[in-house]
Amino acid sequence: MPKGEMDAVSAGMVGQRVVLFDFDGVLIHGTAFYLFIRERYRRSLWRGLLAVLCLPLLLVQRLFSRRLPIRTLVRIALFGLGDQRYQAAANAFAASLVQQSRLFCRDGLQALRRHQAAGDRVIVVTGCEHTLVSGILQQLGLINLEVLASQLRRGWFGMRPQWHNVGRRKVEKLAQHGLTAWQVAYGDSLYDAPMLKLATEAVLVNGTPALCKKVEKALGRTITRVEWF
Repeated sequence: MPKGEMDAVSAGMVGQRVVLFDFDGVLIHGTAFYLFIRERYRRSLWRGLLAVLCLPLLLVQRLFSRRLPIRTLVRIALFGLGDQRYQAAANAFAASLVQQSRLFCRDGLQALRRHQAAGDRVIVVTGCEHTLVSGILQQLGLINLEVLASQLRRGWFGMRPQWHNVGRRKVEKLAQHGLTAWQVAYGDSLYDAPMLKLATEAVLVNGTPALCKKVEKALGRTITRVEWF
């Protein structure tokens, strides 16, 4: 058992600890919302055609930001969906996704369950969209979890991004949740550095040596590195 887990489990005997888990790259291999959006395009030819028609706009947007064309593609994928239809689509995709067991990180899920069994307060803090990630966790049988995630809002033509819960925004979201420090945090990228920095024990999941050095430089201290499958 990695040092971060042992410390958290031991401390759970004397008092509840707060343990944070990223989702994409930590509990699942890949990016769940990307898989959902890709499936939306796969099932709808006209959305793909509309994206092709928008290619000149996407190229112009790419000159200014990498995020702008991505947001446009997401809005096309969600075009025509209201709250209820989106929730139904996200939950249906979550149910189908969990059937692909190889997509999920067995070691990560086991670690999360051990923290729960130890009495730790476990919070999933992710850039994935809230309805989708909540549905996936429920389908996996992971209950009594707090989830802080990205959010969508209803627009004139369908659901659209409202809050992208990445980087420093994770820390902001945690602060809104009443938390400014935590005992253990699991992340997988440099984007998780703000969240990892405020943890007593920062754990990098499946990070390369180069990434580990970058994260340690950002944190100004050493971290625990684990290989999960």
